[in-house]
Order: sequence, then C-alpha cells, then structure tokens
Amino acid sequence: MTTIVLRNEHETGIDLAADRLAYLVISYGLLLIVAYRSFVNGESAWDLIGLVILGGVVGLVYRMRQGVVSGRWTLLLVATMGLAILVAGVVAIAMR
Repeated sequence: MTTIVLRNEHETGIDLAADRLAYLVISYGLLLIVAYRSFVNGESAWDLIGLVILGGVVGLVYRMRQGVVSGRWTLLLVATMGLAILVAGVVAIAMR
C-alpha cells in the first residue's frame, strides 16, 4: 500500500526551480538545434520550433487561468515576440 508523504515549502520550491531550469535547458537546446540545422545543414525544423512555442503557450494559458499575468509581464512577452518575429524575418530574407 502506498502512503502519501506531505512535502514542505522548501522541497516544493526546489522542485519548482528544478522544473524551471529543466524547461529552460530544453527550450534553448531545441533553439540551438534549430539554428544549427538551419545555418549549417540548410534544413528547416518547424516541428522543433513548434514545441518551443507550444511550451510557452501552455505556460501562458496556465498563468492566465491562475490570474497571475501582470501588465509588465505581458509587455515583456509582446516585446520578446516582436523581436523574435523581426529576427525570423531577417534570417528568412538572408537565407534566400
């Protein structure tokens, strides 16, 4: 029979920090793989970019449902998306 073990705030905080770091490693790792495939091999990797975007969207939707999305956070998100679109456009034009 399995017993339920309650965790304290310290353990929960460590788990959340570890999950955040793991997400960052996976996201930036995927972006590096996409950049390598694009610039070195000349391949497109939209499936991997889609995974990074989907991960961000899931996090945003969860935060919105919990009511913790602030105006500053939204501004930062929009600025990041704008910069990403600009860089993607420049890379797409340069690769032609």
